[in-house]
Amino acid sequence: MPFRIQPHVRLHEWVADELGFFGAEGLDYEFDPDGFAGSSAEASITSAADVPAQIRSGAFEDMQQGRSSDVSCACHWAVNAASAGNHGRMYGKAYSVCPSGIFVAPESDLHRPNDLAGVDVGVGYHSGSHYSALQALEAFLDTDRIRLSFVGRPFDRARLLVDRRIPAVNAWGAMYYLLEQLGFRKLVDTTFIMGFLVSATSAAEDVERYFRALLRAQQEIDMDPHRHTHYWDRELPDALSELVDVRRFGPGERIVPQPYTREMFERTHHWMRGWQLVDVGEAQRTYEEAVLA
Repeated sequence: MPFRIQPHVRLHEWVADELGFFGAEGLDYEFDPDGFAGSSAEASITSAADVPAQIRSGAFEDMQQGRSSDVSCACHWAVNAASAGNHGRMYGKAYSVCPSGIFVAPESDLHRPNDLAGVDVGVGYHSGSHYSALQALEAFLDTDRIRLSFVGRPFDRARLLVDRRIPAVNAWGAMYYLLEQLGFRKLVDTTFIMGFLVSATSAAEDVERYFRALLRAQQEIDMDPHRHTHYWDRELPDALSELVDVRRFGPGERIVPQPYTREMFERTHHWMRGWQLVDVGEAQRTYEEAVLA
């Protein structure tokens, strides 16, 4: 079976496909540019009166149900929990760092992280925007003063803020650059680690070919980032893409060829237990069982 590859709201898969890096590694693959739920799908808010309901399902639940690519990505908290719960294995030889931040409208009377006390911050349930908002805000606010709103998908939340229908949003990747370019104000940085979840059916040698190609793509992006920023247009819904010039965007997520260690794995579990986010109790798999290290 061909190795299934989908973009993950970043540049790397696009670059590796365009420049032939996957093929150069001998990887027999299928490239599905529209398969990932966070990618080029249109934002689901269609009118000013249509605000999506609270959504109690996110990246963790999505991985529980099974994703269609051989290697998929999400925040390291969700990948950590999914791999510990036997829903695939976490790739332990690399991770990525994703720029992220909590933004408000330029005319907002919110100016500091402390001003977010009791204010709805739009995030995705059990996803990077959820966990990173908690991690960043706990440095400024007591737990009972942090208020999150689990509303829509990532592009929905960006549009809600652009349309002034939500006071604050935790945005990452393409949405981060979009809000920054439109003049929205970042109150606190929430940059976080992304992890890689490897499907149980993926061949180990194909996984290694995939990552060698991604690291070649990272090197290419580092050398000449603006040659590749046009791919952000493929990641953004048309209604948002037409608002910005993606040539002005940054390179986004950066893959780090460093191990996701046992200490990182266990520290993440401890933090999640403290917030009672998901069941990561004694019955979960160990680091050796959950991580391809």
